[in-house]
Amino acid sequence: MTVTIVAKQPLVAALAAEWAALDELGATLTDDQWAAPSVLPGWTVKDVIAHVVGTERLLSGDPIPSTDEAVAGLAHVHNPVGVLNERWLTYYRKLPPVAVMNDLRTVTSARLAVLEGLTQEQFNAETATPVGPESYGRFMQIRDFDCWMHELDVRDSLGLPAPTDPVTATPALTELTNALPFLVGKRAGAPQGSRIRFVLTGIGAQTVNIEIPDRARIVSSLSDVPHVTLTTDTCEFARHLGGRASANRDGFTLDGDPDLGWKIIANLRFTM
Repeated sequence: MTVTIVAKQPLVAALAAEWAALDELGATLTDDQWAAPSVLPGWTVKDVIAHVVGTERLLSGDPIPSTDEAVAGLAHVHNPVGVLNERWLTYYRKLPPVAVMNDLRTVTSARLAVLEGLTQEQFNAETATPVGPESYGRFMQIRDFDCWMHELDVRDSLGLPAPTDPVTATPALTELTNALPFLVGKRAGAPQGSRIRFVLTGIGAQTVNIEIPDRARIVSSLSDVPHVTLTTDTCEFARHLGGRASANRDGFTLDGDPDLGWKIIANLRFTM
């Protein structure tokens, strides 16, 4: 199969910056903020950051913590990946925030050393990923998306300003915008011949054009005026595609066909 080739150095730099951002954010939190409920069902702010730590520890080869608790029966756990996540969170719920932060620093430092030691050829090699067989670079792009989304989750949960660093946001937004043809063509069922434009403002501002001559695809420019133009801030866009409770439909402005536009917005949910 053909895998996605992702340039190593910019992505490793993005991951380094994102992990540093999570470190800086966590260092500012009070005990009450760590214990606050997050925008993710069943998780506190501490759980969100601990989830990032647990995933990176898993990728480092650390054993998954054992637990006697019936995590599979929790209301917010829907699949084996959810069970795996909860096993790490059960472990970290017994520890204070300072232990989570210490492990965040230790594991991300170790992961960066590994990533920096890889060649571009190793980054291009096929591996198992959350989206099936893909390049290791694509896997790490997904990791940046996940970590950046969770920084946004923490900030939204506590009423803090959204992230502002385009270095960390760019790979995450690439994952999100690449999902648009599926969401527009399949989920929303936009008819053949449709022309849709997304105008994303703020951090990582960009325009994404989609046409459906037969199947939906991203194009550099539309062949004619768009049937609908959807404009929103990139963080609001991410909340919608991440299926977050913090997503606000009123965060979009719509020009053109309102029926098609609102149907697309209602189906902008993409999770991995």
